[in-house]
Amino acid sequence: MTRVTLSRNLAMWSTALAVAGLALLPAIASAQSPAEPTAKDFQRLVDEAYAKFKDVTEGANANYIPILDTVPSELFGVAIATRDGKVYAAGEQDYRFSIQSVSKPFTAALVMNQQGPQAIREKIGVEPTGLAFNSKLALEIYPDRSVNPLVNAGAIAAVSLVQAASEDERWKLIHDNLQGFAGGELPVLEEVYTSEYETCWGNRGIANLLYNYGRLYSDPEEALRVYTRQCSVGVNTHDLAVMGATLANGGVNPLTGRRMMPAEHVPELLAIMATAGFYDESGEWMYSAGLPSKTGVGGGIVAVVPGRFAIAAFSPRLNEAGNSVRAMRAISFIAGELGVGLYGPNTGE
Repeated sequence: MTRVTLSRNLAMWSTALAVAGLALLPAIASAQSPAEPTAKDFQRLVDEAYAKFKDVTEGANANYIPILDTVPSELFGVAIATRDGKVYAAGEQDYRFSIQSVSKPFTAALVMNQQGPQAIREKIGVEPTGLAFNSKLALEIYPDRSVNPLVNAGAIAAVSLVQAASEDERWKLIHDNLQGFAGGELPVLEEVYTSEYETCWGNRGIANLLYNYGRLYSDPEEALRVYTRQCSVGVNTHDLAVMGATLANGGVNPLTGRRMMPAEHVPELLAIMATAGFYDESGEWMYSAGLPSKTGVGGGIVAVVPGRFAIAAFSPRLNEAGNSVRAMRAISFIAGELGVGLYGPNTGE
């Protein structure tokens, strides 16, 4: 057995165990969890998280996309959205930042809706890479090439997999899907799109490599344009929290009642988020916070407590892996205080 084959088999077992853990979560929760937090508990915790981490100055804005370097680095917001549609927030909750990679699981959900979850496994993959989110090396060392839909290669492939007759239709389906998860209109930040598309040489290389290997399913430049526009959608912490709460609510938006994906496919999506949602820090994140999550270089993070609620946070200063320092700490703190780690109560440390 080759090293790559062993790595693939271990990753498949990891994903299968994560799916099993998510499926068993309601029974575990009923046996071990304390009473559901009250509205006062949720508001107190977002207030405490904001106060505790608002003065953290570690990290730096992403600068490989020039416009992201201009976002005020002091911005910081925290929100919790419950499965019955209540939202509790502290700090900056109205500022619209680019969703970036936090969009990826929701487009993967759209592909699942159109073609079933097997399409993700067969045409993209579900293995964590252990490498940076924009790695081109991963395309060469993994036979599946695109590996999973939460890194750039797999996310561009997911965009190309959306069934559409034209580029405009492809974008409309993706945009409507993101708005459906958020429960409201989400504008495209055109300055972000322009800045990102004009400098996306790495992603253009990835798209062309995927096309060369037969793992891209539309014209490469079309997929790249739509993917870049998807990453340029503007959201705030309230939006992200509701998007996560839709997953916590079995795929139904708690504000609008619109079903965004079948309940039976939510565990599979959350499993991918658990194993690959934090790029090459995914293991560390699950060790400390224990929640399926997705992060983006725009500074946003959303974490899901299946069957209960979601926690979202935003701050533009990132660590070396591309994850928001304040947002990570705020979500981990809240998860630890509530003891809601997927595999049992955690400390959030």
